[in-house]
Order: sequence, then C-alpha cells, then structure tokens
Amino acid sequence: MIQVIAIDQQYKKHHQIQLPEVINNENYLWFWIDFNHPTEKEIQELDQTLKFHPLAIEDCIHGLQRPKLDYYDDYTFYTTHAIKQKGLHTEEIDFFIGENYIVSFHMEDSKELNHVWNRLITLGKIEQWDPHHVFYQILDKIVDNYFPLIYEIEDELNAIENNSDIRSMNILMERLFDIRHKLLTLRHTINPARDLLYRMLNSHHLEGIRDRREYFSDIYDHLLKLSEMVESNREITNDIRDSYLSLTSHQTNQVMKILTIITSIFAPITFIAGIYGMNFRYMPELTWDYGYFIILGIMGTIAVLMYTWFKRKGWF
Repeated sequence: MIQVIAIDQQYKKHHQIQLPEVINNENYLWFWIDFNHPTEKEIQELDQTLKFHPLAIEDCIHGLQRPKLDYYDDYTFYTTHAIKQKGLHTEEIDFFIGENYIVSFHMEDSKELNHVWNRLITLGKIEQWDPHHVFYQILDKIVDNYFPLIYEIEDELNAIENNSDIRSMNILMERLFDIRHKLLTLRHTINPARDLLYRMLNSHHLEGIRDRREYFSDIYDHLLKLSEMVESNREITNDIRDSYLSLTSHQTNQVMKILTIITSIFAPITFIAGIYGMNFRYMPELTWDYGYFIILGIMGTIAVLMYTWFKRKGWF
C-alpha cells in the first residue's frame, strides 16, 4: 500500500492524492510517501518513478541487520529498526529524505510511523514541519518505545532478586537466560542506533539535521541512557546468576559434608559389624553372654566420640 500526504504553499494538507500527482509538482512545499508492505508493482515505483539508487532499493527489499546511513546526490538513505514488545521482534523502516520529500518504506505495519502520520493529518499548525521534522518525530517515537521494554526487564530482575526460594532454582535460571537474551536483542538494536545518531550529528552533508540539531541531540541522549541501562541490567543479570550458582554450590558442599561425616561415622561401625558377621565356627566373643551388647556399646561409643570430635572441629 502506498500513502501520500503533501503540504502546499499555504501549509494545507492533501492526503487523498496519488503518487504521480506530487512528483515535480511546484504547488507543494514538501510531501511524504509511505510504502507500507508494498506489492512488487508498488516497489517498482521506487526505481521507475522516484529514481532511487538500485543498491538502496535492494537494501529496502532484503533488509539489513544494522542501521545505515548512505549519501546520494540529492537525497540521504537511512535504515532504522523499531522493536515490537511482543517477542522483542525488530522491524526495519527505511527512509529516503530529500530537500522537499521523505519516503518511508517498511514491510510490516509500524505503530510509530502510523502515530506520526495520524498526528500530521490531525495537527492544526504545521509550519515547522518538513521532511526532517517528520524523520525526527518517527525516530523519537521509536526510541521512546525502548524505555518500557527495559523498565519491564528491571521489574522482572527485582522480582528475581527478592525470591530467595532455592527450590525454584531451575525456573529462575531459565528466567535469567530469557532476560539475558532480551538484553542482547536490545543491545544489538540500541547501540547501532546510537552510532547512527552520532554520525548524523557529526556529518557535514546533512543540513536538515544541523538545523534541528537540538532535537536529534535529545534522541542521542536518550540512546546513551538506554545503552547504559542495558549494560547495567546485563551486569545485574550476571551478578544474580553468579550469586545463585554460588548459593547452589554452597548448599551442595553442605550436603556433601554431611554425607561424608555420616559415612565416616559408619565406617568403623561397619568394619566391626563386618568382622563379627564372618561365618567362622570358633570366635571367642560369640560365646560371651553379653558379647552382643558389648559390641553394640563399642559401636555406639565410637559413633558418639566421632560425632563429638567433628562437632568440636566445626565441620557441621
């Protein structure tokens, strides 16, 4: 689907128009064309009507793993990524920005872009709006939507920290690895976006960005904060994991210590029982009237002495 909105010389909005009507039309100050999950025929408009570079069009079709910034003769090509909260799925949004137009391209429906589109249509005064301001609004919305994802992760980490039930260790470890995966996804999205904003702010080719430097600098500051939050939560995740592993190891050692002590106590008792369990005909003690009780007493005495000795050594 292709949507078009154009702003004329009197800052009136026209959004019930077709793509050919805005190309090289001097009646419009600027226009925005949105390719939302376009068909193959609609994709051909990028080349045949809008005359964009084949490499940029190829990037739109096949998608990229990282944000991108390319300079062409009379326009700039950007690749950005938004994150859907459900499943932390990333969606790519590409932009072609020229002096009097912005073209957005995305294969999935974007709530951030739809929000800005609807806002532009319903807004009263739009004198300050132009292609770069539209781009700023979309980027700002994308970055703002990162924060709830990280806040949700922080709440989950706090819940795990407050859970001291070691019996749910396996469940907690699964949750920690799931959180770690989410943080890695956010890291791989936020850090490249931060680098992209840095290039934009320090580029000598982007006059439209320089005119709105304070706006894009604000987005860059948000990305810096997000990057720090991701790294901080990754460290917390590692600390919690290490703490639980240490606790598990400690409890395992305690169990092994108790089992070792029990084994040590029963070793001499078992030895004595083994001697008198042999089937020899002549064993003097077997004929004693109180031999059985004497042997039991010796076994009990050995057990008590060994228990007392281990206790004094502080082994349990």
